[in-house]
Amino acid sequence: MTATDTRERQKSSISTLKGLLPFLRPYRKQFMLAGIALLFAAGATLAIPYAFKQMIDLGFGAAGTQSSAHIDLYFLALFGVACVLAIATAARFYMVSWLGERVTADLRSAVYRHVVMQSPEFFETTQTGEVLSRLTTDTTLIQTLVGTSISMALRNALLFVGGLAMLFVTSVKLSSIILVMLAAVVLPIVLFGRRVRTLSRDSQDRVADASALAGEILNAMPTVQAYTREHQEATRFGNSIERAFKAAMRRIRARSLLTVMAILLVFGAIVFVLWLGAHAVIEGRMTAGELGQFILYASIVAGAIGALSEVLGEAQRAAGAAERLLELLAVRSPIQSPPHPLPLPHRLAGGASLNLRHVGFHYPSRPQSAAIADLTLDIVAGETVAIVGPSGAGKTTLFQLLLRFYDPQQGCILLDGVDIRQIDLHALRDAIGVVPQDTIIFSANAMENIRYGRADASDEEVMAAARQAAAHEFIERLPEKYQSFLGERGVRLSGGQRQRIAIARALLKNPPLLLLDEATSALDAESERLVQAALEAAMVGRTTLVIAHRLATVQRADRIIVLEHGRVIESGTHASLIARGGLYASLASLQFSQE
Repeated sequence: MTATDTRERQKSSISTLKGLLPFLRPYRKQFMLAGIALLFAAGATLAIPYAFKQMIDLGFGAAGTQSSAHIDLYFLALFGVACVLAIATAARFYMVSWLGERVTADLRSAVYRHVVMQSPEFFETTQTGEVLSRLTTDTTLIQTLVGTSISMALRNALLFVGGLAMLFVTSVKLSSIILVMLAAVVLPIVLFGRRVRTLSRDSQDRVADASALAGEILNAMPTVQAYTREHQEATRFGNSIERAFKAAMRRIRARSLLTVMAILLVFGAIVFVLWLGAHAVIEGRMTAGELGQFILYASIVAGAIGALSEVLGEAQRAAGAAERLLELLAVRSPIQSPPHPLPLPHRLAGGASLNLRHVGFHYPSRPQSAAIADLTLDIVAGETVAIVGPSGAGKTTLFQLLLRFYDPQQGCILLDGVDIRQIDLHALRDAIGVVPQDTIIFSANAMENIRYGRADASDEEVMAAARQAAAHEFIERLPEKYQSFLGERGVRLSGGQRQRIAIARALLKNPPLLLLDEATSALDAESERLVQAALEAAMVGRTTLVIAHRLATVQRADRIIVLEHGRVIESGTHASLIARGGLYASLASLQFSQE
């Protein structure tokens, strides 16, 4: 953490929690009900010392039958107050607990919904584990704040104000002394609370770092185990946890010191004032009942201050959590649907046309290196174009630009004559089917994994897409067929099977533009033959762009585009490019020699 970061964090305070107001406003009615229950509970609590005072002065001070009657009456009244206190406290607990759970659920949903709308640029700089930490750990702190701390703060604030008022009713002199002393001791407590908040934020950051590290390693376990790095990774995670532990201990030590300061200073002031009160009773300036009442109200005030200091510590932690969550909600994706999107033209059979005009692009994380440079390309509707070139030539980047995961810094891309930046994002991506090189399989059954391509597809349509992708046969051999759970990230399938599931998903979508990124790279010869036949059938009636190195795929394309350093350096058919003797011929020669 830099010195600037530290200064910025010190500037912020509990006022950060104001950012949570939009999540609290919809539940004003529930807050009012909780407030009413809180008032009754606080009123009942403040009535107890007065009942004791009456019982001592009138009950024990009278004689005979009158004494017995007073005792019965005041004990009955005390029990009635206890009944009101019990019911009001239970009602308050129920309402604030409901509010804590409800607001936390809304906050988690809002943060998650916001995160999934971000462009890939966001995930270049933000670790998934850190996002998960904010969704879980930080929102749990907010839940504690809303479901417990706010209620406790209001309750103890009422008790403090009410108790203080009753102290003045009982003895103005003693109350004035105690008020001056409390003001003197609260100031250092508040100042020290700021340090607690800074340490709380640091502690939460260290936990997020550990979560991010754990998420990264758990998602790469085959690689970790293949390179026998289990012990090193366990040690690395252990070190991260130790850093989180040390940060937490700094926070705990600071909060412990804050608690010691609060209790010693506050109760020290109260004991001193009570000593003065005891002398007032001996000298006959107060009754025993008034002193008892004063002691109980002083205890209530002291307890309220102690609880408020404790709540302040919780609020400091919650402020740190709120700051992190609001930072996440404040992030705005550079890729947005236009305010007034243009519709795509009514599409006839034959796919979509695609035109790239002087497109230039570099990744935000690599601003000095152009991934695409002055790329101009025209693809007619229904054409199948193969994109080839060495690694780093810009092939996958081109697909990401077509999907508008990023916007080019120069030039424009037209789909059916419309600039894709003027098309609604969902409408654009609905028109494009993708089979990525790194296949994603979700923790669901085979049916739902394929249906991900089109949520409203029937079971029969899902099975038809699986047959097209040569996936039906192996799915039928699974223990529960289409209802078989495929495991996290598809661990129960081979690489080729995962790829055929992804192809079935794209075919089910039935888009006019199909992007295939090494769609047959993980298939064996027999599966490749089956899938290639399925893809050829699927290419009919739509525009297809294929990133491929294997000549079996490339040779069937209507046209081959050769990219190098983000530029088109060759274009033509397989035969014409071989005859030209350029980069494509070299790549083809290398593959022929390997085969």
